[in-house]
Amino acid sequence: GLPAALPALPLELTVLYNSLLFTVGASSSAIEGEAEGIRQGLLRVLEACGACGQDLSTEELWQKVLQEVTAEELQAPLHRLGALQAAWWLAASRLGSTAGLFRLLSNAEDPGTARCSKGENELLSLLKAWRVPAEGASLPLVQSTEDLKEILRTAAAFLQGLQELEAGNFPTALSLLQEAAGGFCSKSVLAQIYTCLGCCAQRMGKPQTALQHLKRALQVDFQCLPALSHVAAVYHELGETDAELQALALLYEALGKNPPAAASSSPYFLVRTELLVHTPILASLLRRRHPSEVKYLLAQRCLQDGRVADAVEHYLDFLALLQEGLQQQVPLDGGSALPRIPEVFLEAASALEQAGRYQDAITICEEVISRTTDLIPRMLQVEEGLEQPECPSPGTGITGGLLSQKKESLCCLAWRAAGYLHQGWAWAELGQSKEAVTQFSRCLGDLLRVQLYGSGVEPTENLLPEVEVLQKIRLLSLIGRGVQFLELGRHKEALLDFQHGWQISPGDPAAASYLVQALWKLNRKQEAAAHWQKFSQSPPGEDREQEGQGRSFPLYLVSCLKQATFPHSESLARSIQDYLRTTNQDPS
Repeated sequence: GLPAALPALPLELTVLYNSLLFTVGASSSAIEGEAEGIRQGLLRVLEACGACGQDLSTEELWQKVLQEVTAEELQAPLHRLGALQAAWWLAASRLGSTAGLFRLLSNAEDPGTARCSKGENELLSLLKAWRVPAEGASLPLVQSTEDLKEILRTAAAFLQGLQELEAGNFPTALSLLQEAAGGFCSKSVLAQIYTCLGCCAQRMGKPQTALQHLKRALQVDFQCLPALSHVAAVYHELGETDAELQALALLYEALGKNPPAAASSSPYFLVRTELLVHTPILASLLRRRHPSEVKYLLAQRCLQDGRVADAVEHYLDFLALLQEGLQQQVPLDGGSALPRIPEVFLEAASALEQAGRYQDAITICEEVISRTTDLIPRMLQVEEGLEQPECPSPGTGITGGLLSQKKESLCCLAWRAAGYLHQGWAWAELGQSKEAVTQFSRCLGDLLRVQLYGSGVEPTENLLPEVEVLQKIRLLSLIGRGVQFLELGRHKEALLDFQHGWQISPGDPAAASYLVQALWKLNRKQEAAAHWQKFSQSPPGEDREQEGQGRSFPLYLVSCLKQATFPHSESLARSIQDYLRTTNQDPS
């Protein structure tokens, strides 16, 4: 409540500087909001000089103070307070305000020092040019202004590097992050910077450089587990599966341990880099994976690479975690590696089938079927006109909701139908053809619930992925049931299924080959030969190129795609060629 007095202001501003530092250091959390104490300090300075600035913004207040207050004894305290203001503004990503403040501070000292060379980063140039005021022995500081300046430079480089990385300006981001890596920060922050450098190099298409940065991050601080997660992602991109699985296994093991208490490597710094840089992209790049996510990735990668025994082990471990209440532990948001839970069950069933554990696969599929039964409407129409607008207007909320609900119903239908599909193939492998036919028929019956087309010819564009999955499941069920009909000697019924499959997907090689085989077995050799010639002469279509690889379809369908592959192509081709020769037709 005392009136501001010029002789007492240097002490008053120094006490304010120290108290604000203590406030920041005591909270140990990211700096947020405005520093009201700084504003009050500036108003006190203006009051002592016979001026006022209550109606000015903080930026305008700084401009007025630095341009009008010329007392020599106030310059050092004001510069120190300006450095603290910069810390608050950097924490709020107000880079323009920060640059403007240091432009004022540099001009107040020497108008020539504020110039920035072409190609240089302006804010970093201004910070570099700023002369730290001398510290008087009679007014001790809890954190020196020189240290604060270096922390501001590091934070400014780090923050701008992240912004450029998010904007896709990778060379600029790389340069700024490298500048930050040479700055003033703790080991944990340095590891974070190297992790961001690795992500930047990966996005630039330089995986080996990315690995060097990420390994450097782990050398600096092995508790920086997001770096290990990114290492696995880079190895996946390079196709080095052994290295990727090793990285994931290390990550899973590390996540399962209680990390040691992190001792601060900069105990004397109340304002630190980590308190100034806390942006969404940094949180995204440093997202700590849940152990269950890593366990799932291990299972998925093993299944994709054909390491069936390892995949089964990891999937069963994951399902055990699921029984312990995993849904409540892991948010299934866009950043999570986990797919929908029914898909994980179906992937596990696929792995068990490939491992020859058919009864276990049947049991897991039954769980999916029972859990989704009540979620599927009796009939589901997909109208051609129901499309989600790119920029929804206020009146399109109900339409968008209907589309979302319809997508969800289609997903549930696909999971349930896929459960029956897997059960059908599993019973077939067990030699139970009648039971296999029953499960394939249930799958096809389920798919009759949905009318895939509206008034036009093509399915709705927004539902195309879901429709494609349902169409592929239908084709695989028809092939599966047709094969079992052949096993049972019911060749006419097999032919009907193969004909239907051929109509659904004319370019599918398995459907075509099985159709030819069924015609051949029914002694309709002329028709079989005609179909074979037509099929063998047609150019490979997109379906044929992707068949067996499952690139366009969920992972849980890959084993079914392999099972549906026609196994007797060469022998059937020889038989038809011999037939064509005996009937004096050109076998080519």
